[in-house]
Amino acid sequence: MDNRIVIFDTTLRDGEQSPGCSMNTEEKLELAHQLARLGVDVIEAGFPISSVGDFEGVKRVAQEVRGPVICGLTRCNLRDIDRAGEALRDAERARIHTFIATSDIHLEHKLKKTRAEVLKMAVDAVSHAKSICDDVEFSAEDSTRSDIEYVAEVVTAVIEAGATTINLPDTVGYTIPTEYVAMIEGMIERVPRLKDVVISVHCHNDLGLAVANSLAAVSAGARQIECTLNGLGERAGNAALEEVVMALRTRRDKMPFVTGIKTEEIYRSSRLVSDITGMPVQANKAIVGANAFAHEAGIHQHGVIQERSTYEIMDPASIGLNENRLVLGKHSGRHAFDKHLVELGYNLDKEDLDKAFERFKDLCDKKKIVADADLEAIVADEIYTVPEEYHLEHMGVMTSQGGMSAAAVRMRHGEETIEETGTGVGTVDAVFRTIDKIARIPHTLEDYIVQAITGGTDALAEVTVRIRDNGNVYTGRSAHLDIVQASARAYLQAINKLVHYRRTRANAKKAQAMVEVVAAIDL
Repeated sequence: MDNRIVIFDTTLRDGEQSPGCSMNTEEKLELAHQLARLGVDVIEAGFPISSVGDFEGVKRVAQEVRGPVICGLTRCNLRDIDRAGEALRDAERARIHTFIATSDIHLEHKLKKTRAEVLKMAVDAVSHAKSICDDVEFSAEDSTRSDIEYVAEVVTAVIEAGATTINLPDTVGYTIPTEYVAMIEGMIERVPRLKDVVISVHCHNDLGLAVANSLAAVSAGARQIECTLNGLGERAGNAALEEVVMALRTRRDKMPFVTGIKTEEIYRSSRLVSDITGMPVQANKAIVGANAFAHEAGIHQHGVIQERSTYEIMDPASIGLNENRLVLGKHSGRHAFDKHLVELGYNLDKEDLDKAFERFKDLCDKKKIVADADLEAIVADEIYTVPEEYHLEHMGVMTSQGGMSAAAVRMRHGEETIEETGTGVGTVDAVFRTIDKIARIPHTLEDYIVQAITGGTDALAEVTVRIRDNGNVYTGRSAHLDIVQASARAYLQAINKLVHYRRTRANAKKAQAMVEVVAAIDL
């Protein structure tokens, strides 16, 4: 049996379904290009029928990203499949991924269908998808809680209809490794033709077993793992790509399998997902967390100094993490700064480099030690932005114990400078309310998150703000030594994104309308 494991990344689809992790088309495209550099085999770019935005996201990724297979998700109905086929039309290599639930609990309460009806829907869907695309994946949703005899019947039928990959997902994170192994081995025994297709697994992390279940499934014969960067996904998330890949690489003695992942791109990919979604990575997260290669206990530090393997089972460089964490200071020049950013995985153009270097020198005047984490926060703050409709020129705040806080804000809007004052229950609330008085952009504040980048009272505060407008979520993120400053910058970044992408969508609609008018005239 082949020992090559296909890495199917669904960060752009299942990962984006995490609360607060929505991405617009441009962000999806940027992340898809990084996934290609990472070396994933399949990118599930979205669910084209779900919205116009998701359709456009899948279409752009299919048009512009080369290397990986580009996949679109569909339910088992012909309209979904046609929509996916349309979105994937320009892909170098395309896959249609269609799914339907097979557990009795889903059939009775969600689908309200009989087993015979679901079987027919599955076969019809795969047959139709096959007429559009040679590469067709079928998923038996909630298969780990399904009757294995019925799943075997469905899988046999869809393979006959043309499915080339069969996914047996642990949709609700219910199974345990020994059960999963028994199920997959039982399916191989019941469906001889499974040897002719790729068996895939898609595990959720509700019981914290997604990675363990995925690896167990590989030992039983699965050859595709569906996963996400940072383990993003519905509820408790999916199997984390970085954990699956590094487990296979590190324990090849027990799991003799290989992937096509360029592991040196893992840390950069993880950081990019965090920057785009505004979802921070917990410090003790395996592989990519801030503490993953940190040692505080004296006995651990002594051991690592003497011989790294005493307490480290992986080389930080293997995931693209620079080992020299504190190298730049106020006397560092632009060349050294640029070189270090390249080592961290950032290749900036001159304009972005100038902005980042200016922020770096400003930080050096206020902070003695600048860590790589500080640099990453600066780069994210300066690069993952849109043109500024509103620019913060000045801000002053006043607070008092037991009283209301006040803010005075001056912003530039085009050629106009606007000043306002406002009050709130705290300094951040006062600043946000005052900015709202100036911008007058209706929206709802969805989330406000603050975290320290490094330790100490001089740590950069990284603030993430999410706002919602007409079902669209916009994320702003900023880092500053002052929490209120960081909050104001993040809030304005989110508002500027709202204005920018609203205008972009409106212009796209006008352009499409013009094309239709011209076409009508030609007729």
